[in-house]
Amino acid sequence: MDIEARIIELGLKLPQASDPQGSYCNCVRTGNLLYVSGKGPVAGLEVVPKGKLGREYTTQQGYEFAKVTGLDILAAVKLELGSLNKVSRVVKLQGFVNATEEFEQHPKVLDGCSDLMAEVFGSRGVHARSVFGATSVRGNLPIIIDSIFEVIE
Repeated sequence: MDIEARIIELGLKLPQASDPQGSYCNCVRTGNLLYVSGKGPVAGLEVVPKGKLGREYTTQQGYEFAKVTGLDILAAVKLELGSLNKVSRVVKLQGFVNATEEFEQHPKVLDGCSDLMAEVFGSRGVHARSVFGATSVRGNLPIIIDSIFEVIE
């Protein structure tokens, strides 16, 4: 499957990959694994969302933020590798949901990114994952997601 064509077929558009927000890089490759630094819903948006799930945002809005974050992750991967066709497997996603103490829908929020990876890569996009509630994250973003991909030469 041609991943670049699949993205177009799904009606998606990759944003320009967001820049790191500190003293680190977007991606590190070791062997056949590509580690992508934490990304939030910032790339390609006119207004960057700030706030907590369960207070400023609903679970459905969080799902959409996770999907937008997934597109930024894919943009960073493409920038690093030159082509998303070099991804052989999405290995893991790890999400940090900026949420109120009462919020319990963390997995449903991260599904926005998980569903995107499965739509784009098919069975190769189904991955392991972890999701955590956080009392704060950088920039007061509603979600941060880091990821690991298996890649080919």
